[in-house]
Amino acid sequence: MPLSTWTIDPAHSSVLFIARHMVVAKVHGRFERVTGTLRVDPQQPTQGEVDVEVATASIYTGSPERDAHLRSPEFLDVEVSPRLSFRGVQQEAVVGAGFRVLGDLTLRGVTKPVLLEARHLAAQKDLWGNMRLIYTARTTLNRSDFGIRWNKTLDNGGWLVGEKVDIELDIQAVPAAA
Repeated sequence: MPLSTWTIDPAHSSVLFIARHMVVAKVHGRFERVTGTLRVDPQQPTQGEVDVEVATASIYTGSPERDAHLRSPEFLDVEVSPRLSFRGVQQEAVVGAGFRVLGDLTLRGVTKPVLLEARHLAAQKDLWGNMRLIYTARTTLNRSDFGIRWNKTLDNGGWLVGEKVDIELDIQAVPAAA
């Protein structure tokens, strides 16, 4: 069956992150604006293409001061880099509904390969009879790989902000408008 185009439903999709703070604590946040497309065969929803864009200024952690700092040139530099993007270039099936997506992540003008551990959760109709494809995916990034190096040393010798950032995507996609 040929690939069909699906649009990410931004009202029902999310990009979440967790970063270590003061070595042992965690800061949870999200990006509130995600868009993109999938090109898949609904009969084989773990194979195809994916393009995702996230508005970097839409970062939200619940702290206006922290969010402003994360938007600054020391972190996301949203004035220069208003979007981060992921383009999946290769999929590899694993046991069950799981699969891996190898793609290119561009953040702050730096493009690096990233591997997402993904799962196809469902292909089902919503309450209005519209078909939806539902996925989840996870990865861990090293923020310094993308030029995000700001940090402060703590009295105990640790760092204020951890290098690793865990990312989780929850995606619902609907058939693209003809």
